[in-house]
Amino acid sequence: MPIDQLFSLAGRTAMVTGASRGLGAAMALALAQAGADLVITARSEAALEMTAAQIRALGRKVTLLALDQTDTEALEPALHGLAIDILVNNAGVEHVSPSTEVTPALWDHIVDTNLKGAFFTTQAVAKGMLARGRGAVINLASLTSFVGVPTATPYGSSKSGLLGMTRALSTEWAGRGVRVNAIAPGYLRTDLTEVFYQDQAWATAMLGKIPQGRFGTGADLAGAVVFLASDASAYITGQCLGIDGGYLSSI
Repeated sequence: MPIDQLFSLAGRTAMVTGASRGLGAAMALALAQAGADLVITARSEAALEMTAAQIRALGRKVTLLALDQTDTEALEPALHGLAIDILVNNAGVEHVSPSTEVTPALWDHIVDTNLKGAFFTTQAVAKGMLARGRGAVINLASLTSFVGVPTATPYGSSKSGLLGMTRALSTEWAGRGVRVNAIAPGYLRTDLTEVFYQDQAWATAMLGKIPQGRFGTGADLAGAVVFLASDASAYITGQCLGIDGGYLSSI
């Protein structure tokens, strides 16, 4: 197969959760540029309009879906009738707190969204993939899937669990044509995380730990998500690709 066809997503439909802004929007646009039609989700359909307009401008079809993945009983009905070839589990939440001050409610909010919600979204979508014998799931892991970060215990626990989920599902579904991989973004600047980068002392210290000497952006995920979604990665499953400017390899 010609190399450009290996990376083409023409004729496929990709679903990206949490696609109203930031990394989710960037990955949705990358998949659209590679030829995929999109299903994009957020808690509010109105919040998706800006991303949707950019996808339409690329000549791709887009379906907007109001979806709260913590409402697990509503997932299958919400996704009924949608034939999804590629699922990107991007929706997630984070809240820093000293571990001695984490409440059960905070723990449940983070873990239910990042891990439980991702699993049951995958379950709902994968039923169709498995029936068709083809599909690609891409989970958004984190540096906290590999290293401990103070005041991020619930988040790190959820993202470590997501990596375990990736490996388990990849093994279970490999013989049925469905691949499951993960991406672990490093320190990427988005609207959501910009507040951290305004702390100059923190930003300077963190930048010194990144071998490439720069923070990333959503655009740095574009090639990776297209690669893992496409036939270019047909023999890759159960893997986690760090996109971190060399951070993990340097510690």
